[in-house]
Amino acid sequence: MDKKQQIIGALYTFIGQRPGLEFGNYGDVPNYRAEVRAIGKDLTQARELLRYVELRASITADDIIEASKRAYSGRLTITASDDGKVLIDYCTGQYFPTEYRKAACAVLAQAIRAWYRTNISDTANPGDYLRASFKREFGRGMASRWFN
Repeated sequence: MDKKQQIIGALYTFIGQRPGLEFGNYGDVPNYRAEVRAIGKDLTQARELLRYVELRASITADDIIEASKRAYSGRLTITASDDGKVLIDYCTGQYFPTEYRKAACAVLAQAIRAWYRTNISDTANPGDYLRASFKREFGRGMASRWFN
């Protein structure tokens, strides 16, 4: 298995872990359920972005590692050694259950954005071209959240 596939596998494991919400932090059921729904949405979007990266052979392991240094203030770090070990470390800002999947989405979106920039043809306004491409590829909701 190559380095990229090992990173992809580690990211699937990372985003797939249970959030570990504590009901006592929310005070009532509606607030708790709203948070659960938001975290579930983050999982869905993280899986979609991860699958997109997985299917693009020209997005390399080094691209993903470099994106982890730039996105989400560098709080999600990905380290891959030559012997096949991948370490994903996340430094929590405030509350891990609500952040870790967002951090993965931000890293993956950064890798995709950088890949698009290198493959862009000469256009009059590259920013508009990129935004339109992301909207077409991922839909308005994800494009406005991760690619703005």
